[in-house]
Amino acid sequence: MSGIEKYARVFAETFGVDEKEAAVLTYQSIAAWDSVGHMSLITAIEEAFDIMMDTEDIIDLSSFDKGKEILRKYNVEFS
Repeated sequence: MSGIEKYARVFAETFGVDEKEAAVLTYQSIAAWDSVGHMSLITAIEEAFDIMMDTEDIIDLSSFDKGKEILRKYNVEFS
């Protein structure tokens, strides 16, 4: 499974949406992405990619696209 597939699946499973809907999500754009949902997402991302995100990056992850940008800092490939 590619990095983008894994990433989209994490979003979809965390928020109970399909992967296409996941790709356009932003923080609080759906009820599930509240502060508790955000921490669930971070935990799922860290587990899926075997990384530990910095606090600043956790706070900055405000959309699906921003998350991809942040994860590149952790050498996650989205090809």
